[in-house]
Amino acid sequence: MNAATLPERPHVGLVEDDPVMGGSIVQRLELEGWDVTWWQTGGEAVAALGSLAGSLDLVICDIRLPDMSGEAVFEEMARQPNVPPFLFVTGFAEIDQAVRLMRSGAVDFMTKPFAMDDFLKRIATGRRSTRAGMRLKEYVLGQSPAIQHVEDLIHRYAAHDLPVLITGETGSGKEVAARLLHQVSARAEQPFVAVNCAAIPADLLESEIFGHEKGAFTGAHQRHLGYAERARGGTLFLDEIGDMPAALQAKLLRLIESESLTRLGGEAAVPFRARIVAATHRALAPGQASGFREDLYFRLAVLPVDIPPLRQRPEDIVWLLDRFLANAAARSDARIRGFSALTEEAALAHPWPGNVRELRNRVDRAVALTASEWIMPGDLFPDRPGSEARPGFLPLAEVRDAAERRQIERALEQTDGQVIKAAELLGIGRSTLWEKMTRLGVRG
Repeated sequence: MNAATLPERPHVGLVEDDPVMGGSIVQRLELEGWDVTWWQTGGEAVAALGSLAGSLDLVICDIRLPDMSGEAVFEEMARQPNVPPFLFVTGFAEIDQAVRLMRSGAVDFMTKPFAMDDFLKRIATGRRSTRAGMRLKEYVLGQSPAIQHVEDLIHRYAAHDLPVLITGETGSGKEVAARLLHQVSARAEQPFVAVNCAAIPADLLESEIFGHEKGAFTGAHQRHLGYAERARGGTLFLDEIGDMPAALQAKLLRLIESESLTRLGGEAAVPFRARIVAATHRALAPGQASGFREDLYFRLAVLPVDIPPLRQRPEDIVWLLDRFLANAAARSDARIRGFSALTEEAALAHPWPGNVRELRNRVDRAVALTASEWIMPGDLFPDRPGSEARPGFLPLAEVRDAAERRQIERALEQTDGQVIKAAELLGIGRSTLWEKMTRLGVRG
């Protein structure tokens, strides 16, 4: 093989002023097959990156540099076209800054000291070519840029153990996002334990989350392990965290800070190893009159994710319709070919106050009740205001039902009331015919 046919080596830029750290990284990356360009000051990096940006698969940048911050280097590069992904290396004291940079577009960060094997995995995940491939194949939440940005954040956050706070309107898909975060993380084989803080009575919530010892209260006949303990090394998902009572918020804060819990009625500290992911539809940030503890908010919102409402991402509506239709049709005997163009137009015009949950429920109902192979606007929106027909003019749904009733009655008459043969004649399943007969009031 001559030089012209050799595969191109990946190229990384390193911005690191520490000669020992920098030399160690360069040596290991070159052994792993990378070409490395190393700058020891931010000024050198900014001056050179403009011409090298297109050829770099990744930039590894220390936040603390002698002449300028790594954040300033990143901000300078962000103004350039074709900017490569940035992975920041930081001490614990700069975690807040690193998280802010990730929100601005940095691909990842690592805290010192770190294991080299983990470092190499982060580089392989963050490099430009690998992430481009992921964008083409692995989006599962939707097609809109807004929801794909959310999914990008989830994949970045998956490599960390810090708490995540997911915000968004009711029904927007917060638990789906939390489950995805769990599935793509190293904790995927451990339990995902979901707790709805609004659904459990306040006087029981503490015992359900933290557990209790035998005899802790009347009726506590044996030790009970709470959700936090049952999560083991997985994910503890606290849904509707904004509804958690104030007294319990204080105990949750202690859990996060001490990484341990005490069962109700107990004295021994139990290690807590799970990752906390919380979700809320409320505005919990300080100054928004939420009544939520500020200190707990800041501990939970280290890595925030905001799920945009469905009305702000219309590109996802038809995509979700088709996905939920496939799921619903698989559970039904109905032979449904899809949504009519009129139905898709009506769905795009609908404000979706209940977000994705409303859309899924409407599709499930339409599949159960539709009388044709195509789901029509009246099937998806039977309760839409203004859908009443004008005097003397029957709605399309009533015309269709009347036609189906006549055809079913003719098939039953021709087969002497034998439902199986009538279903064959009509080209539908027996259970589907029974459902239509019941709904339309046709006697066998």
